[in-house]
Amino acid sequence: MATRVLFVDDSSFMRAILKGIILKEPFVLAGEATNGKEAVELYKKLKPDLVTMDIVMPEMDGIDAVKEIRAFDPGAKIVMVSAMGQQSMVIDAIQAGARDFIIKPFQPPRVQEALKRVVGS
Repeated sequence: MATRVLFVDDSSFMRAILKGIILKEPFVLAGEATNGKEAVELYKKLKPDLVTMDIVMPEMDGIDAVKEIRAFDPGAKIVMVSAMGQQSMVIDAIQAGARDFIIKPFQPPRVQEALKRVVGS
């Protein structure tokens, strides 16, 4: 069965790059959000199997979105997406309930490995 992924990033370019790496068997597109607030709303509506969540976004950042999604669904599988130099924010995100993280610029093998590990957990 395909794993449905919700992509959350305020940059359409970054979402496109990630989709290019991820959307191969067994991953399929569940939806896309441009900020944390939209991510929470879409998560509740679409109930994806996996979320890739940027940290720094307008309206609601990724850490607050993780907290809200995990409050709604404690079993939510979320992988944080961060730029180099955001390590302290990644730690906050993991403490908030994210299962793993991937760093920009993306290394496709690392992205695939992180997602497969989180889906399998």
